[in-house]
Amino acid sequence: MSNILWPEIYKKLGVKPVINARSWVTNLGGSLMPREVLSAMDEASKAFIDIVELHKAAGKIIAKICKSESGLVTSGCAAGQVLMSAACITGTDKNLINELPNPSTFKKEILIFKGQRNHYDRNFEMTGAVLKEFGEKDSVKPKDLYENIDEKTCAVSFAMSPFLSLGLGVEKTAKIAHEFNIPLIIDASAVLPPSENLYKFLDQGADMIAFSGGKGIRGPQDTGFIAGKKNLIDAAFENMICFDSPKATIGRAMKVSKEGIVGLVTALEMFIDSDQNAIYESWKQKAQSIADQLNNKPGLNIQIEENENRQGPQAVLYFEESWKGLSSSEIRESLEKNDPPIYVGVGGVSDEINIVVVNLKDGEETIIVNKLNELLD
Repeated sequence: MSNILWPEIYKKLGVKPVINARSWVTNLGGSLMPREVLSAMDEASKAFIDIVELHKAAGKIIAKICKSESGLVTSGCAAGQVLMSAACITGTDKNLINELPNPSTFKKEILIFKGQRNHYDRNFEMTGAVLKEFGEKDSVKPKDLYENIDEKTCAVSFAMSPFLSLGLGVEKTAKIAHEFNIPLIIDASAVLPPSENLYKFLDQGADMIAFSGGKGIRGPQDTGFIAGKKNLIDAAFENMICFDSPKATIGRAMKVSKEGIVGLVTALEMFIDSDQNAIYESWKQKAQSIADQLNNKPGLNIQIEENENRQGPQAVLYFEESWKGLSSSEIRESLEKNDPPIYVGVGGVSDEINIVVVNLKDGEETIIVNKLNELLD
């Protein structure tokens, strides 16, 4: 192993570290927690506490930061999706809570725009909810949503994700849902930064929204949080905490440790206090430096892209029809076989190579440039 730090604990386990130019993805470990977060988690590990009391204290901090009525730490954004779904089906009805994932109620359909279907939306179905599509994959009109809301509808869902259509938009979707007293729930796992997204979509009418804690916030990878209306967050909490329940609730497998709760709150407070403009500028400079050092060849188009579909500014390599070198898949394979392995982005156009810099440590961009230039030549 060369050029990058190989912590002793990973050497002991025989697991090599990699260069993460793919972003805050779960299969590469999310993000790296700041020293202050690790210190707070260590301190939290040294005493016993009432976990319900800790959850409520953390929820108040989340609510304040998100400018919402309430908040709740979850075991990842996926768990947040499950708990939002559960809350919309059961409310705080303990009988229904104990019935999940086989609720006796017929009011368990969650509407979802067909163009926003994704491989995470099955989390909504873990509660026994039924996903019902509206609109077409490439188009949707208000009447499509109106025509699908009925007595079985318990919620309308919305996905905020790169390269997914925004459909009717949050405000219009919320307005229609609220005409029928139906809540709008949002999966917003990877929309942070910017920090204004913590409250932007709630201001636009969302009733509950779920975020990841282990991506841009840089909290524990196995944490997330939801924010929104108090009655719905209370219902989500009841579906997770089951100390006075005759049997385990749907959220029992999604418990969060005291260390995780403290780590998430610490990371969230640090996130909103950070100079995000300076951080973004450092990402932009790193992406530009990579692009400037790559050997541009005929048929290769290298661009710096920064938009809502990109997690921070990225150096993106597009391969035109005239390109005579290795294919993008061959380049990826070679990068991942490098020592150390290099993982680049997979979003956007299928044959592009996008280099996400948000997790790059200083010096790793040089390793990436040198290897890419070798492959491009």
